[in-house]
Amino acid sequence: MITARVTVTLKNGVLDPQGKAIEGALATLGFEGVDGVRQGKVFDIELDHDDRARAEMDLAAMCEKLLANTVIEDYAVEIV
Repeated sequence: MITARVTVTLKNGVLDPQGKAIEGALATLGFEGVDGVRQGKVFDIELDHDDRARAEMDLAAMCEKLLANTVIEDYAVEIV
């Protein structure tokens, strides 16, 4: 079994209104000096095989087809 973590974030330069809202909320809660908050998504995925190369190809395909909007988002795959 292979376990992977996929992290999807907005590309640099893409407006992140949710990140800005979080940044403002943190300031309201008294956390000073917080700047440049960017939000994203994390997917923990288990694959029912032990072929690392196949897993990397499958995970990249999953990101390209469903998990990430590659026009505005980047993704990173980590096999854990």
